[in-house]
Parts: sequence; structure tokens; C-alpha cells
Amino acid sequence: MKNLGVMVIVALLAMSCEPKEVKLPNEGVWRGELAVMDNQILPFNFKLKKSATGAYTMEIYNAEEVISVDEIEIVGDTITIRTPVFEGYIVGIFTGRTMKGQFIKESLGRIVPFTANYNVTERFDKTVVPNADISGIWETDFSLGTEDHYKGKGIFSQKGVLVTGTFRTTTGDYRYLEGIANGDSLKLSAFDGAHAFLFAAKITDSTLQGTFYSGNHFKEPFLAKRNKDFELVSADSLTFLKEGYNRLAFKFPNSKGEEVSLNDTRFKDKVVLVQIMGTWCPNCLDETKFYLDYLKNNNSDGLEVVALAFEYAKTKERAFKSIQRMRDRIGVDYPILLAQYGTSDKEKAQEKLPMLNHVLSYPTTIFIDKEGTVRKIHTGFNGPATGEKHTAFKKEFNDFMRQLLAE
Repeated sequence: MKNLGVMVIVALLAMSCEPKEVKLPNEGVWRGELAVMDNQILPFNFKLKKSATGAYTMEIYNAEEVISVDEIEIVGDTITIRTPVFEGYIVGIFTGRTMKGQFIKESLGRIVPFTANYNVTERFDKTVVPNADISGIWETDFSLGTEDHYKGKGIFSQKGVLVTGTFRTTTGDYRYLEGIANGDSLKLSAFDGAHAFLFAAKITDSTLQGTFYSGNHFKEPFLAKRNKDFELVSADSLTFLKEGYNRLAFKFPNSKGEEVSLNDTRFKDKVVLVQIMGTWCPNCLDETKFYLDYLKNNNSDGLEVVALAFEYAKTKERAFKSIQRMRDRIGVDYPILLAQYGTSDKEKAQEKLPMLNHVLSYPTTIFIDKEGTVRKIHTGFNGPATGEKHTAFKKEFNDFMRQLLAE
């Protein structure tokens, strides 16, 4: 599958090889659409801008989130759009007012049909006054009655027909969701270059019943009920050291081929945060940006952060390329070690860290004190889309770090 993207681009170029005058894409707001399962369409809005030199940039919008894109290449009437950090990209044929192509994730062999239309400002078409206001907290069951069942917490705000919010789970959140309540129908979407999420549900005053779609490769049912007092289990209780272990141990390579372990001098007598993550993971990106901000704005003497990357890139070289791309794009200056490539399977990840009961989530952070003792393991990350939960997490993190560094 490593040549998948090249094959698609060659095919598009062949389709567009007839000599003709090319009308460049118009500047301004567009609506992109991804074709997911069950004939559902996942929309998102973006804005194209062109500099004095003719180079294009893009902003992708998901509620309060704005993703800036500066890797856009135009050859003839073919456009390639690479979003920051993540491997996924869009390639397609354009006119001044339209685009048609695919959203591609090469390492996973996934292709999602993509179209876009200029000057369409609404994310979803609005036709009917909503039956209810879904603002508030919703206790949610995903894949209820199956072995894949898990709990979620819906957090939503509605103004007229417009709805924003997210679903939190024990492993993270579903990012900045934006959409509409349209009669008895709810539709929410998010696209960030890594994940393409669509939630479609029927609304009553007290329930949301529908389907969650991830790209065109996965779907699952969900049922949500109003419950203002609902809370997920503590993220500090889900992952822990097995009986008989009191320390974390690993030895993984950095990009120079050097094996790094917690026994290295740089970690001696210091507080260490070990971040289990992947460069393909939006929650991991949110967490990494949080750690970078913390290191920038606090006295980090006596503190080390080290990331263990579990990559689905098929080769070591491609995995390290993804790691370097993340480093370059957001300025990561702490070590990112390659713990696994070829799969991001959590059971395989747990085999690399056998002292843990499991690896439940990317990301997971292990807090180690100056004596080398594991003091806490935090599963998932409450990203900025979770609002008050993100604020509470930041306070809890800062307080705990002050305690560890003062010991």
C-alpha cells in the first residue's frame, strides 16, 4: 500500500492531461464533503487564501478549532493538501468552484471520496426548526450490548439550530464537534486531517439514538440519555502496574538509532513523564502541545519528558519520518522513541510494556518521581474541546507537578 497515494495522483493527472486553461481554486470559504458509510456525508468548512506569490494556504474549521494548512501543491488542475503533523492528505481535480478526489491515509490503505464546493458557508443544510435543545450532559453508551461496549459523556451547547461540543470517553475525546439540530435529527462532524468523525442521531427531549461513523471504514451505534450528574470513571484508575512491579522499564531507539532507557543519566534523580502516544493520534497531539506549553512557561529543572511512539507506519523509516514531521511542525524538543511500528494495536503495545495491566489508550502518561517510583498513570487526555474538564485537568496537572518537583 505504500504507493497508494502515488497511484491515485498519477490517475488524477492522467484524467486531467488534456491541454486546457486552468481556473485556479477561488479564494474564500468552501464546504468539503467526505462520503462515509450508509450513504452519509461528512461535511466540514475551510477557507482558501492565496499569497502575493501565488501560494495557497487553508484554514479548516471545527467549532472553535482552526487548523492552519500551509502544504498545498498545485500541478495542472490537480491539488494536493497535506494537513499538519498527520499522514492523511487530500488529492483531487479542481475548477474555480469545485474539487473532486480522495482523502488518503496510505499506511492504513484507506481512501475516502472527497468533494468540495466554493462559497457554501453552512456546514449542514438547515431545513426544519429543531424539536429540542440538547444543551447539557448526556450519559452515552457506544455499542451497547456487545463486547465492544464503552461509556461516553456527551457535552453539548445549542444556540438555535447550531450545536457544538464533544463526547468524552475514558480514552480521550472526539475533538471539536460542530453541527445542527434539524427537526428531530442531530448531525455533528469533525475533520482534522487524521480523523473524520460523523455522529447522526434522532432526538427526543431525553434521548439521542444514532450512529457514529469514522471515515468509511467503521461505524457503531450509540444511545445517549440526559444525566447532568453523570461522570466517567477516574482516568487515574484505569491503567496501573501489575502486582510484583514497582517501576517502569523500557529500552527503545531514537531517530539516531541510540537505545534510550530510564536508566540513562539524563533521567537520574528527576521527575519523568513517560508519554505513550502516536503521531497519528489527535488527542496525543493535543497532549503534546499541552506539555510543550507547560515546559515553556514553567521552571522545568528537575523534569524530563520522554515519548514512546506506537506507529502504524509499515516500516521503521516511515515511522521515524512521521516522528520527525511532528517534531518539525510543532517544535517537540524532548525525546520521541520508536516503541513499535507496523501496528498501533494496544495488545501489542502492552507486550512492549509488560509491567502495565494494559495499554488502554493513546495517549497515556506515566508520572515517575525522583526515586524512580511510578506515582500515577493517567489514561487519555481531556483536550481543549472538553471545556471545563480541560481547565480542571490543567489545574490538577500543575498541582501534582509542583508536588513531585518539590519532593
